[in-house]
Amino acid sequence: MAKQQDTKKLFENLSGAGKSIGVLTSGGDAQGMNAAVRAVVRMGIYVGAKVYFIHEGYQGMVDGGDNIEEASWESVSSMLQVGGTVIGSARCKEFRSHEGRLKAAHQLILRGITNLCVIGGDGSLTGANLFREEWSGLLEELVRQGLIDEEAAQNNSELHIVGMVGSIDNDFCGTDMTIGTDSALHRIIEVVDAIMTTAQSHQRTFVLEVMGRHCGYLALVSALACGADWVLIPEMPPEDGWEEHMCQKLSENRADKKRLNIIIVAEGAIDCHNKPITTNHIKELVVSCLGFDTRVTILGHVQRGGTPSAFDRILASRMGVEAVLALLEASDSTPACVVSLCGNQAVRLPLMECVQMTQDVQKSMDEKNFEEAVRLRGRSFENNLNTYKLLSYHKADSELPNSSFNVAVLNVGAPAAGMNAAVRSAVRVGIKEGHKMFAVNDGFEGFYKGQIKEIKWGDVAGWTGQGGSILGTKRTLPAKHLDKIAEQIRIHNINALLVIGGFEAFECLLQLYEARTSHEDFCIPMCVLPATISNNVPGTDLSIGADTSLNAIVETCDRIKQSASGTKRRVFIIETMGGYCGYLASVGGLAAGADTVYIYEEPFNIRDLQSNVEHLTEKMKTGIQRGLVLRNENSNENFTTDFIYQLYSEEGKGVFDCRKNVLGHMQQGGAPSPFDRNFGTKIAAKAIQWISRKLKESYKDGKVFANTEDTACLLGMRRRTMAFQPVVQLKDETDFAHRIPKEQWWLKLHPLMKILAKYKTSYDVSDSGQLEPVTRVRPKKAD
Repeated sequence: MAKQQDTKKLFENLSGAGKSIGVLTSGGDAQGMNAAVRAVVRMGIYVGAKVYFIHEGYQGMVDGGDNIEEASWESVSSMLQVGGTVIGSARCKEFRSHEGRLKAAHQLILRGITNLCVIGGDGSLTGANLFREEWSGLLEELVRQGLIDEEAAQNNSELHIVGMVGSIDNDFCGTDMTIGTDSALHRIIEVVDAIMTTAQSHQRTFVLEVMGRHCGYLALVSALACGADWVLIPEMPPEDGWEEHMCQKLSENRADKKRLNIIIVAEGAIDCHNKPITTNHIKELVVSCLGFDTRVTILGHVQRGGTPSAFDRILASRMGVEAVLALLEASDSTPACVVSLCGNQAVRLPLMECVQMTQDVQKSMDEKNFEEAVRLRGRSFENNLNTYKLLSYHKADSELPNSSFNVAVLNVGAPAAGMNAAVRSAVRVGIKEGHKMFAVNDGFEGFYKGQIKEIKWGDVAGWTGQGGSILGTKRTLPAKHLDKIAEQIRIHNINALLVIGGFEAFECLLQLYEARTSHEDFCIPMCVLPATISNNVPGTDLSIGADTSLNAIVETCDRIKQSASGTKRRVFIIETMGGYCGYLASVGGLAAGADTVYIYEEPFNIRDLQSNVEHLTEKMKTGIQRGLVLRNENSNENFTTDFIYQLYSEEGKGVFDCRKNVLGHMQQGGAPSPFDRNFGTKIAAKAIQWISRKLKESYKDGKVFANTEDTACLLGMRRRTMAFQPVVQLKDETDFAHRIPKEQWWLKLHPLMKILAKYKTSYDVSDSGQLEPVTRVRPKKAD
């Protein structure tokens, strides 16, 4: 409690009174920049600072005048769902010159702006840092020229800078994801999914060019997410003779009854002699070698456009708030920092170290030191590349190792988008490790009925983009059928289990672990992968399927809000799924720009409802036209969605009218988002590698015997790392009655939503704060 009191005080001590913050977007635009601008403006105003828009990037700063205007709370409403950048972005030659920066400094001092929040790529951020280094010299010059007086120079003696990286290429070192990357992947995957249907009809080969002049992230991840046959990226140039190798793989896939081929090329793709590889060159190759009907599609600026995804809105909102905190805490001795994402955590890193590392990547590539380039790109890029290599090439059965182990895969609980990507990845990595893979239909119900059959490499082709669960899934728990399940394990000689599912999957593994004392057949390595839209599984921050569901919620909220654009003042009450877990409502509310969110984890009474209605009524009396209220389905048994709808309708009479929507099962359906496809693919690959290790460790005297806690685990994402945690140890962290973890990280984001909706609240800043060094060389981990 003491800690909470301290952090609470700390946040309320951070006053922005008397400070002015300028926010600008610079360089290429990226979806989500507006969400970042909105968060900076609202958080800045919330702490009592003045916030200014600097229109048209550095050009607006140099030109001044109307380009620099004070922002109000209302001026950023309704911009969360808009792609690009509303305040404009321009590349500015003038700012690169000393004279240009002198003009810019003069314009800022006229308005007393000494805090800058720059949203852009590494060029924009390097420019900002140079500006800061020259600041005191620029002030002296302005004093000498008589443009400002000594007092103004003294009052504005320090310039603080915080950067946020907005770039669809994800080419900035130090952060796992830059603002805009996830949305660009959404655009690419939408196109690939559409192309796949036409390619299948005509048995065609498609060559797709995606953006990424110096960085292959978009190409690599979209190849992972759609199961492409071949990918070409600048960081991994193919060896000599690759043309033959590629054509051989394409023809093998066709022989394997696959009706289409997809080749993804980053625009900066090169061969090992640093010569560019173009889409036309690949098309000519395929046509001349194989005679396949081949088409080229260049995606171009489509990737920059469209609405930001839920992930980008949340990322940008978190970054924007963190950036304001960093500016308030900055002193003359702190270096310029960049706010970035590591795993699931917002961190601050020294700006120039990140820029230096980003430049070192290019240097390594120019020197043909590609391994070093990949390592400098960071662990997220490296993991993606390793997973791609694992899944990419299927050798003939005779060339594979033979482990003589049988591994079964099954889905448990409700379907979640991304389950199929996880199954595909598990099957293929398992086959590559030499195991025989078995698929179980309909969860443990199918298991005890013996619905178990071997599954081969080609059986899972095209699964990544499919929603739901192809294997079939049921909520049946194993406890009542232990004898029959044990018998099936013996019949099929199953040596390990991979269970992909939600809270039930966790319970199933617990039951099997506890049954080891009475059934020796369960003494085998077992692993559960969390896959549920509710994101309510203990031991992990994120579950497969939750991102797809958030996108469905956010997309629907956008449409619902838009439906009222011609109507005067309207409030929507929207009910989301999630059982007792408020993740979808709370984080969906943050991404959709909700005014209020009702969740089970934060009890509320009639007085809270009353003050929420009054708060909304006050907002509606200003320029705000639409209100959005999200309610988790089980947030309160008496204050139902109908009750809240009727209360708001009655109390808002004369100011606004109300509509209600229950989103229902549309949150569970649909094609998986790129994030869920990629997340499912990566964690399933990691799980199978863990199973292989445990099988080797527990194989004695001709059989597998694993009865220790660490052989029945859940693989989850915890803050910055992926961790295998014994299910029996997670028991104490779980509220079984409500099927949720006792502590949930996303509750820290809940006050954020309130701040951005103009509520006074306390915000726990214990996590943010310290500037961290950039890690360069990491020791190789055995895992």
